[in-house]
Amino acid sequence: MKTKIWDSVARKILLGLILTACFGVLTRAQAADKLILSSGVLAPYTTPDRKGFLDQLIAAVFHEVGVEAELLIYPTATERGMLNADAGVDDGLAMRIVGLEKQYPNLIRVPEEVAVNDFVAITTTHKFATTNWDSLLPYTVSYIIGWKVFEANVPKGKELTLVRDAEQLFTLLSKGRADVALYERWQGLEQTRRMGVKAQAMEPPLVRTKMYMYLHKKHAELVPKVSEALVRLKKNGTYQRIFDATLKPLAE
Repeated sequence: MKTKIWDSVARKILLGLILTACFGVLTRAQAADKLILSSGVLAPYTTPDRKGFLDQLIAAVFHEVGVEAELLIYPTATERGMLNADAGVDDGLAMRIVGLEKQYPNLIRVPEEVAVNDFVAITTTHKFATTNWDSLLPYTVSYIIGWKVFEANVPKGKELTLVRDAEQLFTLLSKGRADVALYERWQGLEQTRRMGVKAQAMEPPLVRTKMYMYLHKKHAELVPKVSEALVRLKKNGTYQRIFDATLKPLAE
């Protein structure tokens, strides 16, 4: 009788060990299957609670494909993100300009755009149409050092103040030490909201740039699937719902 009891206990223990081992293998496999895409943008595109525009969109796109994915943020080292993606350390980039594959040959661009970035003039008191770059001529202008789109296009000889970061940029604007702050629309409106600065973006955008996702070449088979998933989410209203919940309120 004792032998039967001990045999039963032994079988249960062995079964438990087998299940534990199998669960551990599955957990590691699932972790290995999760794709990591990097980004250098913060709120409202990415947020600590994973409720930003890109946070939700990337999760929805890859859920549609049947793959788990999440964002890794490089807020002050965007070059590192691109190098890691090209080296295969990360699996890709969440939102970048067209043409990166020329500099990073291991990256493949997903054909369907993730978003369109508007580079705009943001003001607190002045109102004017930004139909071209010369519309900035009557005003004192500020933008962040290293933003190539502004370096290349702001009229030469214009009174400029270059700053280190967004907080410094909008502090100048709020104190009247600059008439216009040049920035990306949604990040600019989020920054002014956070700082309590009453500001608005001038229309139309000075530049509109389509932004794309990139995947490392080891995931080449996923590229058309991800592109198709993006198209489907735009058609079925999911994309618009994410936009309305994360970005649209900033314009209001």
